[in-house]
Amino acid sequence: MNIAELYAILQERQANPRPESYTARLLEAGLPRIAQKVGEEATEVVVAALSQDDQRLTEEIADLTYHVLVLMLARGLTPDDIAAELERRHK
Repeated sequence: MNIAELYAILQERQANPRPESYTARLLEAGLPRIAQKVGEEATEVVVAALSQDDQRLTEEIADLTYHVLVLMLARGLTPDDIAAELERRHK
């Protein structure tokens, strides 16, 4: 699954929330909780990078990526916004 596909799923969960959806519950909890999860996941990435194997690091980076995308969605940002900023920096 690529970033665009995952983001589209997150948008669908936002538009059509279901009680069993972690994404819907996280969005409902609001920006402070989402930001907290991003911080927790970032810390877990650092720990995995320094003391765990590549599989665990991959899992933690996937968790961080997911939570960053939820944060972006909550703030109204898209992957295209981030790509445009990266392109701007590259020039």
